[in-house]
Amino acid sequence: MSDFLPAEKALGMYKKMYEIRKYEESIYYLFLEGIMPGTIHQSTGEEASAVGMLYDLRKDDWMASTHRPAGHDLAKGISVKAMMCEMFGKADGCCGGKGGAMHTGDASVGAMTANAIVGGNLPIAAGVALAFKMQKKDNVVVCFFGDGASNEGSYHETMNAAGLWKLPVIYVCENNMYSANTSISLTCCQENVAADRAAIYGIPSEVVDGNDVVAVNEAATRAIARARAGEGPTIIEVKTYRHGGHSRNDACGYRPKDEADHWINDRDPVKNFRKVILDQGVITEEELQKEEAAIEREIDEAVEYAKAAPLPELSSALEHVFWEG
Repeated sequence: MSDFLPAEKALGMYKKMYEIRKYEESIYYLFLEGIMPGTIHQSTGEEASAVGMLYDLRKDDWMASTHRPAGHDLAKGISVKAMMCEMFGKADGCCGGKGGAMHTGDASVGAMTANAIVGGNLPIAAGVALAFKMQKKDNVVVCFFGDGASNEGSYHETMNAAGLWKLPVIYVCENNMYSANTSISLTCCQENVAADRAAIYGIPSEVVDGNDVVAVNEAATRAIARARAGEGPTIIEVKTYRHGGHSRNDACGYRPKDEADHWINDRDPVKNFRKVILDQGVITEEELQKEEAAIEREIDEAVEYAKAAPLPELSSALEHVFWEG
């Protein structure tokens, strides 16, 4: 590997991508079998975006996610066990069993509780970044959003403020080509829905292959350095593709078969990066299989732990609730 990506880092990023993939697969089958309650919006296929952007953040840097948060949360450092317990609505969940699939997070690792409102996390991330700037800290915020959120009013208002105030925030548009079941080509005139608009707000931008974890990580490195140096925000648009539907009931009938086959079979970020680290001699096939098996055991153990874990006490329903009296 290059000096930029030493063997230890390359293997670390692959293991985190593999963990996200296997976690999402496990969740999918648990829902399919009726074992797990609620609903899901999965990030399978977008692992390189999450890991590439977040791998080099410090624990005290913050991350803001969307209604599709699992990959981001695991990449930022929330444990598989805490995530799995949350999915089962258990007290040991990262949000005490109150959040469910669309509202996971853990302040102790700098992961804001995910926001299921499209574009709702954008101004919140700007607020956190403004606090860092006012406190004269060098912390940064990474905020993910989808291509659909780029058409929300909150997006344009937030980008205007972030650019004007030179906030230490990196806005990452995960352009997976579809807003729910609508092609972005039907809702936006720009090919690069976030990057092409960035100049309006005085914000530099990059368009990156979102399925290449090294390319994403290189862009993240540049943006993080700018933010820490007080040079303001960056918009990074990563081109990626979700393997599954918008949510668990979406059969993806609106996607052309050849398009889906290309992205899922030829552009799979986990499979392709696995080949890279083997070809580069980072690790042998036998050693890598052992690492993968260990991750799979961890996830299996987390499932069993979550099934047996206690439900929250009824009294906890009145905790962490805020109102104006």
